Amino acid sequence: MLEINRADEDSITILTLRGHLDALNAPTLKREMEELVSQKRTQVVFDMSLLELIDSSGVGAIVSLFKQVRTSHGDVKIASLHGQPREIFKLLRLDRAFDLSDNVRVAVSRFHS
Repeated sequence: MLEINRADEDSITILTLRGHLDALNAPTLKREMEELVSQKRTQVVFDMSLLELIDSSGVGAIVSLFKQVRTSHGDVKIASLHGQPREIFKLLRLDRAFDLSDNVRVAVSRFHS
């Protein structure tokens, strides 16, 4: 199961993911992300502090948003990545592609610097 909580702080959208981001619920995240793109919300922070598991479908959804917002001169930042999701990001070398932060506040502040 995946729970997605959205918070907008000025031009930055924070998506907090809780649970498992896998093939069963990646489409839910993709729909949320399509809405962000249609609303021109191109500064996105994923708060992964409550994410327990991610598979290739989940990673694909995040990479897809990353590509879409980059075309609109935006960015995606990842906060509080730990456990299995962190290992997957390292294995796929996505820790080099994404700006990773220890917490949401640091990730948000990097949009301002």
